[in-house]
Amino acid sequence: MDSRTFKITSTNNHVPLKITPGHFATNHSHINYYLDVTTLKARMSEARQAAEALAGMYMYDTVVDTIVCLDGTQIIGAYLAEALTNAGVMSKNAHQTIYVIAPEYNSNSQMVFRENTQPMVTGKNVILLMASITTGKTIAKGIECIRYYGGILAGISTIFSAIEETDGIHINSIFGMRDLPDYQAHDYRDCPFCQKGIKLDALVNSYGYSKL
Repeated sequence: MDSRTFKITSTNNHVPLKITPGHFATNHSHINYYLDVTTLKARMSEARQAAEALAGMYMYDTVVDTIVCLDGTQIIGAYLAEALTNAGVMSKNAHQTIYVIAPEYNSNSQMVFRENTQPMVTGKNVILLMASITTGKTIAKGIECIRYYGGILAGISTIFSAIEETDGIHINSIFGMRDLPDYQAHDYRDCPFCQKGIKLDALVNSYGYSKL
């Protein structure tokens, strides 16, 4: 990682998050921090820790049948399903367990489910799980997809979110603007770094970053 990288830890759950300041471009915006959630998504102990932190944000009367994972969060999703089950969160599935699935993307970047996974969404109480939420555009696509296939949105969970709610739905996040109060996201046409002639450090997506 870049020598400027530093780490913050959540107050209640001690989940670590690596952060690199700079000038980065995502699919939807330019941001001033790269949030590295690689180990949280890939390392067993940290994925479980993140899942347990997120599970604690749900009430016991919440019903969860399916967790739809975006941004490669399937490992966290599996631990989240386990943590919710252990906490007594109900599932209406006949086998009394929670589905953990991820959508595909078509040529128009729309999220889709095949015939074999559609029954895991249709009529199900669904949690949408992401690694990070910056502008809310990707989460809006996820909500649209779940509703298109007849799912019932039971909650939104993420490691980091720059917004507290979307479409009137509260976002459960381990980290937020309270942890990074100077976090900035701008449309590329309004980016202050670009206006000052500061070049991009890297292109960022859910897989990581590519230096320029």
